[in-house]
Amino acid sequence: MKKQNGFTLIEMLIVLLVISVLLLITIPNITKHNSNIQNKGCEGLKNMVQGQAAAYEMEKGKSATIAELISEGYIKKEPLCPDGTAVTLDSAASSGK
Repeated sequence: MKKQNGFTLIEMLIVLLVISVLLLITIPNITKHNSNIQNKGCEGLKNMVQGQAAAYEMEKGKSATIAELISEGYIKKEPLCPDGTAVTLDSAASSGK
């Protein structure tokens, strides 16, 4: 009988085992970084909205609401974090205290 070239069942199982171990290592790491990225994105959005509220207060002389920031063109739409929560204004930060 001629010897056929190809992979044996054991070689295929070893390759699948190595791939499985690599997936088990990388998937939790990816999900951890995803939540970290979302948190940083939300923090950045909050800082941007607070900055726009401070600019509004300097120009108008009064504290702003989200609705006023939208209507005056300081922000384009209701700010939402990547997880879907709404961004609110911190009145102490926007008043400079």
